[in-house]
Amino acid sequence: MPISISDPRALKPALLERAREAGFDDIGFLRVDARPDLPAALQSWLADGRHGDMAWMAETAARRSDPATLWPEARSIIMLAMTYGPDENPLDLLEQKTSGAISVYARNRDYHDLIKTRLKQVARWLAETSGAEVKVFVDTAPVMEKPLAEAAGLGWQGKHTNLVSRKLGSWFFLGSIFTTLEFEPDTRHEDHCGQCSNCLDVCPTKAFPKPYELDARRCLSYLSIEFKGHIPSEFRKPMGNRIYGCDDCLAVCPWNKFAMAASEVALRPRDELRAPSLADLAGLDDPMFRSFFTASPVKRIGRDRFIRNVLIAMGNSGDEALAHQVRHLMADPSPLVRAMAVWAMGELKGAEALAALAGDYLTAETDGDVRAEWQAYGVAVDGTSAR
Repeated sequence: MPISISDPRALKPALLERAREAGFDDIGFLRVDARPDLPAALQSWLADGRHGDMAWMAETAARRSDPATLWPEARSIIMLAMTYGPDENPLDLLEQKTSGAISVYARNRDYHDLIKTRLKQVARWLAETSGAEVKVFVDTAPVMEKPLAEAAGLGWQGKHTNLVSRKLGSWFFLGSIFTTLEFEPDTRHEDHCGQCSNCLDVCPTKAFPKPYELDARRCLSYLSIEFKGHIPSEFRKPMGNRIYGCDDCLAVCPWNKFAMAASEVALRPRDELRAPSLADLAGLDDPMFRSFFTASPVKRIGRDRFIRNVLIAMGNSGDEALAHQVRHLMADPSPLVRAMAVWAMGELKGAEALAALAGDYLTAETDGDVRAEWQAYGVAVDGTSAR
């Protein structure tokens, strides 16, 4: 017999069981109005410009900071977590200079589709069982999942601003089910970071102005994924071989002693994405890139931005054997790629060797950003020299 809608408390254990059957590892409940502090906090962050060129964050600020604006009829939010923990330390890959480091979450299929499908399974059961209305959201929707999950008792936002769980560590995805049911809320999670500052200390670009604050403009995940332009020179060396995202602040969290390796097959890393060869990746044209990263979150940044990142890793590799491929990319149709190819060649072969190539690649029609990279190595541009 279906559980009565008048008894949402009795629904909780059954809902937890359904969530686990769908592959989720934890669940928590909160009221829609549980975080009245979010609008002011988000506006302050945006006012400081810390969102970089993610204009969509400012455009959706009102809906993002107040869940009730997404669906005024909602009374409760159910937050669910699914682990994607790695089966090895991702920091070890940073020592393999001729391999690319792709963030753990992106080494297989795009998690959005998987999480949304599983959320719909749980939400459908809830609607059929209780008669309540439901809506599901993953992080493509303007929902501030981390502070909501904190309010729901799933964990706390650590000093790196990511959610940390005493059950799951740092490696887990979040999704939400909004419902017209009024569930008894869970207790907001307390902070257990203590005196630890591992995540702040390890950040290669010092993206945290102070604990619990992130300046996305300095974050390698933002720069390698969201940022569309020429990555500023001050961040290129710190990127190392990170070609999509950065896991450093997650990987050093001591609470990961409780983390679990991903149980979902679709979230386990594809072998070819564990430590892909920079030389192989540099040879991807657009059709090859789309094919290689089919159904992967990497695909959304496009081939040119991805190759931009690969070239920075090649420049940081110290392996002059890669210079042949770098030179080929100095003639790429994309100015974004050409600019980073010039930089990578300068790093691998030096300013003198780069200057010797100027006659083959530097013309009056050369894009301004590409010309700036030549100038940065002292190569004469329009009769002038930067050195």
